[in-house]
Amino acid sequence: MKLKHIAALAALSVPLAVQATDGYFSHGYGMKAKGMGGASVAVAGQDAFGGANNPALMSFAGNRFDIGLDLFSPWREASRSGGAAFGLDGTAKSDSNYFGVPEVAFNYMVRPNLALGVTVYGNGGMNTDYPTVQIPGASACAAFNPGSASYNLLCGTTALGVNLSQLIIAPTLAWQFVPNHSIGVSPLWAYQQFEAYGLQAFDNPFFSTSPGSVTNNGKDSSTGWGARIGYYGQFTPQFAVGAGYTTKMSMGEFSKYKGLFAEQGGFDIPSHWSLGVAIRPTPQWLIALDYERIDYSDIKSINNPSSLLFGCPAAGGTNPANCLGGSDGAGFGWKSVNVFKLGVQYALNANWTLRGGYNYTDNPISSQDVTFNILAPGVVQNHLTAGATYAWANRHEITGAFMYAFSNDVTGPSLLNGFFPPGTANMSEKIEMYQWSLGVQYSYKF
Repeated sequence: MKLKHIAALAALSVPLAVQATDGYFSHGYGMKAKGMGGASVAVAGQDAFGGANNPALMSFAGNRFDIGLDLFSPWREASRSGGAAFGLDGTAKSDSNYFGVPEVAFNYMVRPNLALGVTVYGNGGMNTDYPTVQIPGASACAAFNPGSASYNLLCGTTALGVNLSQLIIAPTLAWQFVPNHSIGVSPLWAYQQFEAYGLQAFDNPFFSTSPGSVTNNGKDSSTGWGARIGYYGQFTPQFAVGAGYTTKMSMGEFSKYKGLFAEQGGFDIPSHWSLGVAIRPTPQWLIALDYERIDYSDIKSINNPSSLLFGCPAAGGTNPANCLGGSDGAGFGWKSVNVFKLGVQYALNANWTLRGGYNYTDNPISSQDVTFNILAPGVVQNHLTAGATYAWANRHEITGAFMYAFSNDVTGPSLLNGFFPPGTANMSEKIEMYQWSLGVQYSYKF
């Protein structure tokens, strides 16, 4: 199978690549890493997903092909209380709870110390799909959209939600410049797709710089470039280290949603970096520990607080740039996060390898930004994982991985309080999520 065919196969699956664990990034890439809590930066020789984890690992991967599919299931709920007098209380559970996330990787050893490969993977994403909520006709939502019998939690007249998916193609070159020490580089090409609906209350000249480009415009897409570099060093048979850095990926704007995201539809992919160690106390045991920093603060549409909306003139402010879609427009208020990954692997025999792991990530969402994050409730923090590989004939492997992200919630004051006279509204909102995933991967060594 040629590299261009691998890329095309994954690109066809882009609409399915929706996930959110470490913020909106995946907890791991490749089923072996996913079974170990995502720990992978200093683990060599596992598979060809180094383009996603650490490019330097590819010079230890050998000639191989890996293809996997993860069934990802996020369960999301949002509610508002304290607004019964205004007809604004309600609870909604998101539909669309099952997604397929494909991964494909290939590696070829040009020379014993030089590898060329490609990794194609779903970087991450977010999905919500809330129905409308039946509320009294006297609801304050009628001030935004009069005449409807039902509204969603953000006062729109249709179902409420977003769908964001990101796919990255990472051709990779890795070189062992001395035995057991390698550097690698992966130029990155990204494709992302987005859709929003149910935001009619904000689709007007009072709150957006580009009314008509806020909601219910179907799917939009953008592309962009970046790069990932990595280092791996095996200092002793028992100890190895790894490190990687990924630049911010500058993406084209979502023109259909230039009135929603800051900077006229800007939605770049944030930079992130990682460090890892791997310890082999015995030939059968492997313990891996990674630290990752995801810099969501790089991206205005993600990092800008939602309270900036009150800088918009229609909301009583004096700065049009703070309106939705503005050059410094209101966003989701996500902060940068620290991620810790611990993985354990045990070679049971020549055929079976068992894995387990734990992944902890900071919650990127503060209580002040709960309202907008009804759309993107990426609040899970604690993940447990398990996995196993069965190998046969020295060429074939089947790997399975399971992840469970424990329920977490955030409660905070509603942004809607600011649209009422001071002291008259004291509403609060709560967002909650838990997740699980189950994946399988086939590998062929040649």
